[in-house]
Amino acid sequence: MARIMDAASQDLLASYLLRPDPADPRLSREVEGVDQSGAPATTRVVTEKALTLYLNAQEIVTMMTIGDHPEYLGVGYLLNQMMLRSDDELTGTDFDEELDVVVVRTRRRTDYEDKLKKRTLTSGCAQGTTFGDLMEAIEDVALPRAELRTSWLYRLTHLINLTPSLYLEAGAIHGCVLCSGDRPLVYMEDVGRHNAVDKIAGWMFVNKVDPADKIFYTTGRLTSEMVIKTVRMGIPVLVSRSGFTASGVDLARRTGLTLIGRARGKRFVALSGQERIIFDQDLSYVADEAAGSRRKSAGADD
Repeated sequence: MARIMDAASQDLLASYLLRPDPADPRLSREVEGVDQSGAPATTRVVTEKALTLYLNAQEIVTMMTIGDHPEYLGVGYLLNQMMLRSDDELTGTDFDEELDVVVVRTRRRTDYEDKLKKRTLTSGCAQGTTFGDLMEAIEDVALPRAELRTSWLYRLTHLINLTPSLYLEAGAIHGCVLCSGDRPLVYMEDVGRHNAVDKIAGWMFVNKVDPADKIFYTTGRLTSEMVIKTVRMGIPVLVSRSGFTASGVDLARRTGLTLIGRARGKRFVALSGQERIIFDQDLSYVADEAAGSRRKSAGADD
């Protein structure tokens, strides 16, 4: 889908360190069918494949994914399941494309045999499995004192809406974006929103990125699991174009996370961490979200 961008937006688009490639033939394909009138119709659909993850010699999980950035997905999954520590040293991350297997190797010897059973993660919105007590893992987390300017927020949501993505090409997918100030840095997509989060977590770990001044944007709902993962990554601000769950709001307030939802056009709602927000944007210069720029789910919470 073609989008019209001004020169400033084109410059910001070029500032992405990593973003979706909707033209990648491995990520979607055309399928023929019929429409509501019975006429022939062709549409693009996203691909799904099973990816098996190993930590050293231990098989951990098989997950359904679109298949891009398997190394980041593997590292991020292990981090967010507390099977990798923040001070772990990776000695290798290898992906076998023929077998659809990714192996993450650490200098520290790991053995999770007693707490593991072989399991498969579906591509649905739920994470499907957790290891250990994730709630306990965030009890003592102190998120950094950071700021979020509303001018940044409006700039980010506008640019993310314009970014070419697999969602705009084929739908049926979630997106997450790591941002700094008014600049999006890394945009990841996958059939499950937790996969998209894990890819960003893995990218941050591998590239030793400081989370203290970052903003995390997601197209999905602001659930307790999304809050927990953002807090575990050490990112102080979580933004979504979608809505909230009560448990997500409660956890955000307990941990001091700035939680912003329903961010579309000039509208947004902040339910936690409002003290970080600096209202520096004159709303008379912010347009409502144009119909041509809306995601398919803009009329309701994703």
